[in-house]
Amino acid sequence: MNTQFDFTFIIELVIALVSALITTFLIPVLKEKLSIEKYEKLKMWVSVAVKAAEQLYGSKTGQKKKEYVVSFLLSKGLVFDVDEVTAMIESEVYKLTEEQKLLT
Repeated sequence: MNTQFDFTFIIELVIALVSALITTFLIPVLKEKLSIEKYEKLKMWVSVAVKAAEQLYGSKTGQKKKEYVVSFLLSKGLVFDVDEVTAMIESEVYKLTEEQKLLT
């Protein structure tokens, strides 16, 4: 008596289960990680651009400096929300101001 068991159904079930697990858990984690990396990259470039704008334009030219920062970020091919970047710029300017106070 020779009986062969067909493993096709079990293999298909395992593949479906693995696919469901990847879709449910792995893909959202990867998307979040990429979002965090994009945010950190944007934050780093905002910092660089704010410092450069401060060097180029000095004090009392806030609008020109902001335009410079936005233009700089766009030249790097970064996609961003203007309100979010404005808040990041303000944060960086505050940090620079506080650092300058400590140095004087």
